[in-house]
Amino acid sequence: MKTFRMRHEDVVRRWYHMDASGQTLGHLAVKAAVILMGKDQPTFTPGVDTGNFVVVTGAKDVHVTGNKEDKKVYRRHTGWVGGLREETLGEKRAAKPEQIVEFAVRRMLPKTRLGRQMFRRLKVYAGDEHPHSAQKPDTIKVAPTENS
Repeated sequence: MKTFRMRHEDVVRRWYHMDASGQTLGHLAVKAAVILMGKDQPTFTPGVDTGNFVVVTGAKDVHVTGNKEDKKVYRRHTGWVGGLREETLGEKRAAKPEQIVEFAVRRMLPKTRLGRQMFRRLKVYAGDEHPHSAQKPDTIKVAPTENS
């Protein structure tokens, strides 16, 4: 039996839509990362980008458990002395709610050129509207959690 290897020319990309309203952030991010990597397809090949497009709407209404709204901190450094900037999840949600989902998904993708290529196919919007209706995305339901 020969080993199957998908070629870049043979990849057919589909569009998927996920509504983040009321969904747990981690569960949503895992589902999106798996679709972006293409691991949900039988033609998955590790060295080839076989993933699909994912459109996430309702990022401002994503659910987190516990005290993460106040305790989870996003840190970055400006590169200057004393340039550490910290922002809680609540502050990030008020300023740029799309980044909450983007950071969660990005950190689940490979840390390589291939992972950056996969991440470009993620489209996140804070509200319920998105400009990708022409692509006719299939709607995906994220499994409900017991705590929600």
